[in-house]
Amino acid sequence: MRFFNRLTLQTPESVELEFTLAGIGNRAYALVVDYIIWGFILIFLLVIWALLSVFISENLSNIYAEQLTLWLTAIQVFIIFAAYVGYFVFFETIWQGQTPGKRFVKIRVICDDGRPVRLQQSTLRALLRPIDDLFFVGAFLIMLSKREKRLGDWVGGTMVIQEDRPTTSTKFSLSNEAQTIANKLLVEADLSHLLPEDFAVIREYLQRRDGMLPKARIELCRKLAERVKNIISLEEVPEGITANLFLEAVYLAYQKRSVSGDWRSGINDW
Repeated sequence: MRFFNRLTLQTPESVELEFTLAGIGNRAYALVVDYIIWGFILIFLLVIWALLSVFISENLSNIYAEQLTLWLTAIQVFIIFAAYVGYFVFFETIWQGQTPGKRFVKIRVICDDGRPVRLQQSTLRALLRPIDDLFFVGAFLIMLSKREKRLGDWVGGTMVIQEDRPTTSTKFSLSNEAQTIANKLLVEADLSHLLPEDFAVIREYLQRRDGMLPKARIELCRKLAERVKNIISLEEVPEGITANLFLEAVYLAYQKRSVSGDWRSGINDW
């Protein structure tokens, strides 16, 4: 019996990734957290606007008495709408598919092809959120659809998954030399850009490499190593290190960074 709705996607590198969909419970929990934070932000903005409104009213009420109230009300509505949409767009874009609520619950928005969500997808999801929230339309769509999508997910081409924590696997061996290189990568590379999905691709390769044909293994290893090198902003791989050894080192470095709690990207974002 399967208690979680799991989905398998194939990456452009022909590596299969299995994701666990977030489910309506986790998504609702994250949304409650987000609404609480958003509420405090909105109150702060409205207080500032109220002070500005008083100042404007005192100085312009004699000149534009009739139109002033309408303009102030319109601007207040715009502030509420912009804060509502902007909150989700801002965080999902800079935090690669996560808002504070999603990060707290450990779920993430990704594109249907497994890639990180972008500004366009986040904007579409945020604009359609009021419709999803109205009469619980989004909740019904999540429960009825196989991929657990609300209207914003269907239009934006996204889905929400649980964020898997990296765990040490005993299904494959790693060289001793990779450990030394991993320690250097923790200092020289920016591992904060490596997403759990990217880590899963590396793990899948390391688990399956022994069963691949030599030519296919070399080609796939080279492509993965080049992609990972660009993601972690590493200018050059140390001379004499093979692509296979490099991926082993990145795998170990990512695990070390996660276990030690050195989530520098999250700390900097806060």
